[in-house]
Amino acid sequence: MGGPAGVGYDPAVLHAVEPTPWWRLRRTWLIAGAGAVVAGTATVALVAQSSGAACAAAAATTGQATYYAADGGGNCSFDQVANPLVVALGNAEYKAGAACGGYLDVKGPKGTVRVKVTDRCPECAAGHLDLSRQAFAKIGDVNAGVIKVTYSPVTNAPVPGPMTVRVKEGSSRYWLALRLDNVGNPTSAVELQQGGSWKALTHTDYNYWIAQNGAGPGPFTVRVTDTAGRRTTLTGVTLTPGTVQRPGATGGGTVAPKTTAPSPKVSSSSPPSSPPPSSSPSAEALAADAPSPEPSATSAAPAARAESRC
Repeated sequence: MGGPAGVGYDPAVLHAVEPTPWWRLRRTWLIAGAGAVVAGTATVALVAQSSGAACAAAAATTGQATYYAADGGGNCSFDQVANPLVVALGNAEYKAGAACGGYLDVKGPKGTVRVKVTDRCPECAAGHLDLSRQAFAKIGDVNAGVIKVTYSPVTNAPVPGPMTVRVKEGSSRYWLALRLDNVGNPTSAVELQQGGSWKALTHTDYNYWIAQNGAGPGPFTVRVTDTAGRRTTLTGVTLTPGTVQRPGATGGGTVAPKTTAPSPKVSSSSPPSSPPPSSSPSAEALAADAPSPEPSATSAAPAARAESRC
């Protein structure tokens, strides 16, 4: 039996480029033993990276894994990668985008792979991981189509580079959207410094943090807190839509006090100019176009100050 179906994108473009809605990405699971093809629609993934030193893992969950033609992007709006060791999470575990950027260690019949949450799988029940083919192949036989797995979250996972911030297309002094990557844990709060105080941004289910009324022309000082309580301050972030800025991490310290890292509201709505669909898609909507990767540019790196403790 052949491999899983490819993934097509058809992003709606108004003044800002939105991430591909889940109903435009068709996933096919191949289950060789049963001789059946189960078609579905989804966009959830975890980008795997090699294991490294990290805090002790939480208790393992037992479940199952399938695979699909993932590319490292998806509903979390991360950039595509050349070797996407990824997995998709169902709604219960995706948590409206709160799981984005976290890592899991997944153990199957052939071994263990570390994966990063980058996407969402609406049809997956809790305990069902939809891996990329590359990740699945590291822990099981791709001809099996579905395997039993155990998995657990990783705290403070090693990351492939310094923390990055991406300014979304359509951002201006009147509306600002930022995406963080290489945090090592899911991000729990993002704040902008304004005067002598910090303004909490609102998280979306496509993993951008929004200042609905903007924050002026910049440059900005951005404070990032992850679910382990680690805090990093990025300075000199410029208002350059469509670019990925790579700060250098310096220093270290203790976990930020909980009282100074307020949890912003979680919103599942897209920017006003391009709201997500409120009902199931039509058959025509599911006919996605060929992949068209979102371009990314790299700007000068702002400075970063990190406070962390395992």
